[in-house]
Amino acid sequence: MTQAVGPTRAYRRLSVEERRSQLLDAALNLFAHRAPEEVSLDDVAEAAGVSRPLVYRYFPGGKQQLYEAALRTAADELEQCFAEPQEGSLTQRLGRALDRYLAFVDEHDTGFSALLQGGSVIETSRTSAIVDGVRRAAAEHILAHMELPGPPGPRLRMTVRMWITSVEAASLIWLDEDKQPPLDELREWLVEQFIAHITATAGRDPQTAAMVRHALALETPEGPVGKLVRRVLPVAAEAVHLL
Repeated sequence: MTQAVGPTRAYRRLSVEERRSQLLDAALNLFAHRAPEEVSLDDVAEAAGVSRPLVYRYFPGGKQQLYEAALRTAADELEQCFAEPQEGSLTQRLGRALDRYLAFVDEHDTGFSALLQGGSVIETSRTSAIVDGVRRAAAEHILAHMELPGPPGPRLRMTVRMWITSVEAASLIWLDEDKQPPLDELREWLVEQFIAHITATAGRDPQTAAMVRHALALETPEGPVGKLVRRVLPVAAEAVHLL
C-alpha cells in the first residue's frame, strides 16, 4: 500500500531583482532591531533562508555594501514620509507626514537610533551622505507645502532645517524614554513646535511673515494653531504682567 504524501510547496526561482529585494528586506528587519555592527552576513542569510555565498553573490562588497543598500532603501521610505499631497492646511499636512515618520521610527527603533546617533562602526561618508539626503529632501517637501511665490530665503530655509533637526532629536529622546509620551501626543507637540519656529522667524523675516499670514488663514479655531494660542496666551499675559 502506497502511503499518501502531503502536498509540497512548489519552488519558484526568484529573479535577480526579487532575490536582491528579499535579501534587503531581511537585512532591514535585522538592522531595525539590532545595531548594524551586531548583524553578520550569516544572520542575514539565515533570516532570508539562503546560504552565505548567495548573499556575497549579490553583495560582493560584503556587509558594508549590504548595509549601505539597506540604508538607502530605508532612506527612500523616510523621504517619502514628507511627500504629502497639497491638501488641507499646512499643519494638517505636517501632521499626516509626521504620522508616517514616527511610525517608521517606532518600527525601526534600534536601527533608527544607531543611524542618527552615528554609533555604528561601519558608518562612512557615504552613509552620512544618505542620512543628510533624507534631511534635505524633507526640507524641500516642507518648503513646497508653503507654496511660496519665489525661492525660500536663508532664514526660512534655516528655520525648516532647524525644525527637522528637532524632530530627529525628539524621536531619539522618545525612544530613550521608552516611547513616551504616546505617539499622537508627540506628533501634536512637534506640529506646535513648527508653529513656534516659523512664528518666531516671521518677526524677523518678511517672506516668512507673508507665508505665516497665508497659512494661518487656512487654520480653524479648533486646529493646532488655535489650541496652541489658547494655551500660550494666558502664560504670556501673566509673564508680561510680572515685568
